[in-house]
Amino acid sequence: MKKRILLTALTAAAAWWWYARAHAPADWPGQPAAEPPHQDIRGLPAAWRHADYTIAPLARFTARAVVLSRCDYSGGHDGELAPTDFALGWGRMSEAGLINRLNISQDMRWFLYSWRGELPVAGHEIARSCANMHLIPGSDAVARELARTRRHDLVELSGYLVEARHADGWTWRSSLSREDSGAGACEVVWVESVNRMRPAPP
Repeated sequence: MKKRILLTALTAAAAWWWYARAHAPADWPGQPAAEPPHQDIRGLPAAWRHADYTIAPLARFTARAVVLSRCDYSGGHDGELAPTDFALGWGRMSEAGLINRLNISQDMRWFLYSWRGELPVAGHEIARSCANMHLIPGSDAVARELARTRRHDLVELSGYLVEARHADGWTWRSSLSREDSGAGACEVVWVESVNRMRPAPP
């Protein structure tokens, strides 16, 4: 009986710790990801095979950004290729004070945010300072690192914006703009490297 009570207490403590971390407010100063992602279409490699897919690079891509939210998926071609989406923020959307005033969620490969009252930044500036990214891990090591990444981590990603094609005709093409929104505005990223850390606290 004592062992069962102890196990229940430890389980409850672990659940509380996970919930507290998952819902803790952002608490760092400044903009830890001040610059927008960078892309370059010069000197791209030829398309390559990945399982049953052809991956065609559209642009080299690097990003340093705060993870505003993450969502995992399974099933279908998209779930097979990209089991995780990160909603990423840079510039004003890497500021803790602004992030804490937004309601942020992800579902069905969409990234949504809303707020109440006045914000110190225009809505269009928010829209161009964040994006939902479908992440295709380029290796098992990258897949493990993406799986460990959590909300409010600061990440550095590098790889390619891509178009993925399956022999059955299914196609998934990345956006090449940080200015768009709505259907087709998400980035499809072949991730070759990922580095994660926590933004420095005040």
